[in-house]
This record gives sequence, structure tokens and C-alpha cells, in this order.
Amino acid sequence: IVVERDPDTNLYVGYVPGWPGAHSQGATRDELENNLREVISMLLEDGDPKLESEFVGVQTIRVA
Repeated sequence: IVVERDPDTNLYVGYVPGWPGAHSQGATRDELENNLREVISMLLEDGDPKLESEFVGVQTIRVA
């Protein structure tokens, strides 16, 4: 999952790249993880995910 912190709400926000509907939020990272686990479990009840894209990785670039 990708985890970010929303600067307006101070909540942790997480999502699975390329998987529509696989996102949630929480006041703590543990709460976010539990919420995402529940969301992903519900999505998997509908079968294997149909990903819109494939996560490749993270890369750092340097700008002069």
C-alpha cells in the first residue's frame, strides 16, 4: 500500500495503486492498516482484483 498523511485532516491515507476502491484512512497507522485490511477483504469477496495499472517502484530524481 501507499501511505500518505493528509495535511488538512492529519489523517493517514492509504491505497493500493491501480486497484479502484482499495483505499481508506485512519487516525493512526495501525487504524489505517486495519481499515485497509477490511476494505481489501471485502473487495476480494468479489473475486480477483482487476488492476488498472501495475506498480513498478519508487525512484528519486535529482534536479540541478
